[in-house]
Amino acid sequence: MNFVRRRSDALEVNLTPLIDVVFLLLIFFMVATSFKMETQLDLELPTAKGQSEPVTDLMVLSVSRLGQYAINDAVILSQGYPALTLAIQTAIETIKPEQVVLMADATASHQSVVTLLDILTQAGITRVQIKTQSNSESPQPITP
Repeated sequence: MNFVRRRSDALEVNLTPLIDVVFLLLIFFMVATSFKMETQLDLELPTAKGQSEPVTDLMVLSVSRLGQYAINDAVILSQGYPALTLAIQTAIETIKPEQVVLMADATASHQSVVTLLDILTQAGITRVQIKTQSNSESPQPITP
């Protein structure tokens, strides 16, 4: 009896669909992830409606509720006006920011924010963005 042997073809594993699925998952997670700007100081930002413009070269100044200052996540240890002025001017010369973002805690003193704005004005910075949280409810009218 003569049995005919079947020829077995070599098996191939096609990875193209697997790579497609991995790329789709990567795109999904990139779109679904929310990116949050973190600072070294614990801040609770005030709320406001509006949108910000993306900027490439930027310097972030932070003010905590205790009056501590930070430049791009580096806390300024000396809180005096001359030391703060020197630190900000050095950062401006190093970074050469297109725009400065000011992140002040909602309960930070008004004087702390005004001090930063004064130093920035003296340094020739004209574009300052004040960072806030988005407000989901409508603004409440101010009553005297």
